[in-house]
Amino acid sequence: MCFLTHVTYNRRPILIEHFDLLWRALENAREQHQLRMSAWVVLPDHFHMLVEHNDQDISGLMRRIKMSFSLSYRHRIGQNMGRVWQYRFWDHIIRDQDDLNRYIDYIHYNPVKHSLTDNPFKWRYSSAVEYLNQGYYAPDWGVHGSVKIDGEFGE
Repeated sequence: MCFLTHVTYNRRPILIEHFDLLWRALENAREQHQLRMSAWVVLPDHFHMLVEHNDQDISGLMRRIKMSFSLSYRHRIGQNMGRVWQYRFWDHIIRDQDDLNRYIDYIHYNPVKHSLTDNPFKWRYSSAVEYLNQGYYAPDWGVHGSVKIDGEFGE
């Protein structure tokens, strides 16, 4: 399993407004490459996800996702060229269950960390509610006080 972070060029806040295009690019990758997203969050200028990648070329896969979004986005806004994403992305191979839990928590707490919401389960661009409904989180997790999560997450 792999944790991935992708950031827009100059941190332009375009992803929420054009979430449908990003989701379509991710869905296409899921269908074409048997990509399984275990946890995810989309914020205005970046997104995080945990994926099972079956030893695929992660760089190539991410390039295709970013290219698919970029083409659709440019078409929507009437531009033929221009950068949409930073050139690189952040990745981390999940080592064990503790590592996995830490990255899942980081993903789901990210909208609160960035002051986009005061409740991770109210942020609709995230898999947090799925985890809440499956009993992995208490309803007040991440709501009262801050959640401290150690690690490198590529922001």
